[in-house]
Amino acid sequence: MLCVVGQLFAQQPYKRTIKLMGSRFDITVVAKDPVEGNSYISLAINEIARIEKLISSWDLNSQTSEINRNAGVKPVKVNAELFNLIQRGIGISKLTDGAFDISYASMDKIWKFDGSMTAMPTEATIKTSVSKVGYQNIILDKENRTVFLKLVGMKIGFGAIGKGYAADRAKELLKSKGVVAGIINASGDMNTWGKQPNGKEWQVAITNPMDKNKVFALLPITNGAVVTSGNYEKYVTFKDTRFSHIIDPRSGYPVTGIISVTVFAPKAELADALATSVFVMGKEVGLNRIEQLPNIACIIIDDKGNIFTSKNIEISKS
Repeated sequence: MLCVVGQLFAQQPYKRTIKLMGSRFDITVVAKDPVEGNSYISLAINEIARIEKLISSWDLNSQTSEINRNAGVKPVKVNAELFNLIQRGIGISKLTDGAFDISYASMDKIWKFDGSMTAMPTEATIKTSVSKVGYQNIILDKENRTVFLKLVGMKIGFGAIGKGYAADRAKELLKSKGVVAGIINASGDMNTWGKQPNGKEWQVAITNPMDKNKVFALLPITNGAVVTSGNYEKYVTFKDTRFSHIIDPRSGYPVTGIISVTVFAPKAELADALATSVFVMGKEVGLNRIEQLPNIACIIIDDKGNIFTSKNIEISKS
């Protein structure tokens, strides 16, 4: 045991920041020297780039794009990794009663959060905007490993789980190569394993959504993921109601009442999906659903600054 601790102290954290999947990734690994550290980081970057190529709906040559092109036309054969990711996405959609839905990409972009909106869309426009959304219309054939979107114009996208999944895959790859500790931070989607070289746990800062330059809590995380979804940067206000950039895929209306959701889970993919889902489900339903899941915890902050936590978590204010 003393030998292991000594080995940890001989190592140092090495970090690189890079733009991947349209987002900022900060990759930190604990290694014995800069050469080894940079080698490991490059492995992680290559893995994240591989995932991006697989799931990107912007890349016309990706299997995801092929699925979307053939919506309402024919099933598309995909590789096992993408098939399994879509299958898990549908599972989360069922778990959250559609608050999370990978067919959200079918939504018409009628809400603008860049300051250009002067009036709310009409009720009819909002209803039409989600007419092609519905995970129930994604047909999976396990035997032939095909994916079929039943409706013409329907699309799937991985905006709510893609970064988390990529972080999970990079973490697993690095662990398999013997990296004892590290952090994959995908624009706030944090995935950690091991401990710092001094033996202390990694600390995750939870931003105060009422003042994003301040931290309201520091929480230790050793081997798991933490993801925060917030509407404190992108929102629109009509008639004194603040509408989040997070839109309920079932109704087409933006979320109100909550400004921040932080979810702790064993994997970033799941934390990613659940953070968005809790936003959409609301405080009571969201907390209730989280408390029914093993090894999952969450923190919710409403638009008045009140803090609500699931029963399995304790916060020490910073």
